Amino acid sequence: MVQSMTPTVLRAEATKLAELKLENLPFGKHFTDHMLVADYADGAWGRPAIVPYAPIEVHPSMSALHYGQSIFEGMKAFRHPGGAIHIFRPTENLARFNRSAARMEMPPIPEEIFLGGLRELIRLEAAWVPDYPDHSLYIRPFMFATDHYLGVRPSETYRFMIILCPSGPFFLEPQRIYVEEHYVRAVEGGTGFAKAAGNYGASMHPTALARAKGYDQVLWTDPVEHRYVQEIGMMNVFFRVGGTVVTPSLSEGTILPGVTRSSLITLLHDRGVPVEERRVSMDELLDAYGRGELLEVFGAGTAASVSFIRELAYGDRRMTFEVDGFEWARRLKDSLKGIQQGLQEDRHGWMMPV
Repeated sequence: MVQSMTPTVLRAEATKLAELKLENLPFGKHFTDHMLVADYADGAWGRPAIVPYAPIEVHPSMSALHYGQSIFEGMKAFRHPGGAIHIFRPTENLARFNRSAARMEMPPIPEEIFLGGLRELIRLEAAWVPDYPDHSLYIRPFMFATDHYLGVRPSETYRFMIILCPSGPFFLEPQRIYVEEHYVRAVEGGTGFAKAAGNYGASMHPTALARAKGYDQVLWTDPVEHRYVQEIGMMNVFFRVGGTVVTPSLSEGTILPGVTRSSLITLLHDRGVPVEERRVSMDELLDAYGRGELLEVFGAGTAASVSFIRELAYGDRRMTFEVDGFEWARRLKDSLKGIQQGLQEDRHGWMMPV
């Protein structure tokens, strides 16, 4: 008999909503009343459960704490005019989650648990989806190894969870970026394309060094020559050079294939803008800047959508940009926001109704 993957539900005794106003909440600080949990053992996923949001108990020897088998995703749900709730491109997040799982030698999560469980969880928590402009419900699926064993081998047991947090507008000031020439984010053959927790932990020290110098984030470069750009912080990066938009290629496996990145490329194609996905060197960017052709630099990610870059510092050289004149990046940000919030036609079927 095939086990049902429809989540069982244990409701919280009371809601925290009575104590909270959903307008202008800080990102990642407040969580909904329930969470989804599913466990993997004996080669199969068990039936998921929706339970009250609460701390979880772990063993001191739990494998994820010692050997880093831990991955996650990030996406958003939006309340459209009329009240309907839609999730932005969750099938893309599922596909990337399972690519990350394969790289980390973890089991794939079935669609019935990831998407089916997510829909059931958001239906239960519908009152938590903000009904204000530029607000959303942030969705964090994650999985970690749970074996109680000290030994470097893939775990035989895992836990998958989804937690939710409402958030207000993610206002990000134009960024000052330090081009990193010593520390590296990813190498060919490594885990750069995966959304593995360790990638983010390793980024914190060089980011702290850059902030001590007065910068907001780092622009990662290749690990061999430190000439070719990869990502800005945890965002994909785009450059408008004349009438073309250029972004680093995913072909070497060192860059996270961002869902926002993919969406912006599609929106650019819709406008007839040439997009080049290829290696991009700092020498090329400096040359374009010197000719007056490097017109816009912006990052792309789930949290901030499109983030404008006002300065790039590369050694003793500085490239500064008047972000008020960023036409293309601003149009992309407005178009993406319009689709996500149900204010603009969803020509590509990106919004999944709950």
